[in-house]
Amino acid sequence: MSIAILRLVSGSGNNSYSLLTTGEAIVGRDPSCQIVLSSNLYGMVSRRHASVRPSKTPDGRISYVLWDLNSANGTFLNGETLQGSQELQAGDRVMFGSNGPEFVFEYQHKQPPVKAPQPVISPTQVAAKSVVLSNTDSEASWSQLLPILSPPKDLTRKAYLIPGMITVIFVVLLFFVQGRTYQFLLGSYLAGAVLYFVYRLCGKPKPWWVLIASMMFTILLLASPILHLFIFVFRVLLPGNVPNDPSTLPFPQLFIRYFFGAGLLEELLKALPIVGFYFLGRTVSSPTRERIGVWEPLDGILLGSASAVGFTLFETLGQYVPGTVAEVARDMGEQAGLLAGLELLIPRILGEVAGHLAWSGWFGYCIGLSILKPRQAWRILLVGYLSASGLHGLWNSSAGLAGSLGVFVLGLLVVVGGMSYVLLGSAIIKARSMSPTRSQNFATRFYGS
Repeated sequence: MSIAILRLVSGSGNNSYSLLTTGEAIVGRDPSCQIVLSSNLYGMVSRRHASVRPSKTPDGRISYVLWDLNSANGTFLNGETLQGSQELQAGDRVMFGSNGPEFVFEYQHKQPPVKAPQPVISPTQVAAKSVVLSNTDSEASWSQLLPILSPPKDLTRKAYLIPGMITVIFVVLLFFVQGRTYQFLLGSYLAGAVLYFVYRLCGKPKPWWVLIASMMFTILLLASPILHLFIFVFRVLLPGNVPNDPSTLPFPQLFIRYFFGAGLLEELLKALPIVGFYFLGRTVSSPTRERIGVWEPLDGILLGSASAVGFTLFETLGQYVPGTVAEVARDMGEQAGLLAGLELLIPRILGEVAGHLAWSGWFGYCIGLSILKPRQAWRILLVGYLSASGLHGLWNSSAGLAGSLGVFVLGLLVVVGGMSYVLLGSAIIKARSMSPTRSQNFATRFYGS
């Protein structure tokens, strides 16, 4: 009697797993799976990545069908992306995720000493065996002693070489500058780090010059007379004017003014680069149009996030920080003013992931979704615009209650900021699952569990 097995052929391990004839065998990183893969080695594998299910053929024999369980990085059968399900044939090669663990499907006619998949298998079982087998007393080669003499081909990607070198450059520059230049460099680096974090979460390759162009487009809008037109519409014609002392207004009225004067105004302005790249993408041919245009929610999230970074940098470095520095320096001296500006700069830039970037990313998701679902486009756009503006207005109006709520306003701000980030994170996960280019996207996890 033949037994079907999946044999691990990638890496230094050679583990085999027998397949059940009465139930499915789920492959993933979750400890409840029948075939558990190490989270430390195989971060590209989803917690419940794929399953192999027995199926009885008309002639009475048992065949096995491979199913992808909506994994983040796809399942590949003989080098091709698995769409739906496929019956396995002896010798088929199955890879879970791009550059992930590879198995060979085989039949063995005698009972081999294989590991029958059990729900209690340790997640580190594959890794542990590989480590034991690799322990030898052979002499270390020069490339092992000095890995830089023979750098691996994936050094740029797996070692985060480019972000690391950019960090080195900024650190060196920060040692030799001070004052406004120091604030500009530090703010730019922190903003770039936040944008890179969202870029990695999205997992879709997008040219960096496109993201920088989206950021610069927003900065130019803020520096142009177009901003005055927005201010006239939302703060003069509409009830968006906020007094210098917000504490003089009751909360409902304060929220309405911030909703119009900050939420609707700024979210629409930050969305203009997304609209611009959408129309630009329609004017060029493939594959350039897919690289720079807006065709799905992930495109909208990335361009909206980049636009928000430009808005935050302009607002922080061009308005809030200089104003704080001048005000404090007038009373306490220049050094105290610079310190106060630095204390404001860091939380404003880092906080954009739960503020401007979250709201613009969410609205960008809705813009991309409206392109995928054109029949519901206006409803999707309206929901995204109003909800992003509502959270924006709620954040600003909550900060305006500091005079009356005191320290309790911090809890309210944490709730609003947390809601904003959860909304962005949920949008990114959903956008990845529905992405037309999901098989080409890269893994996003920053942790091994």
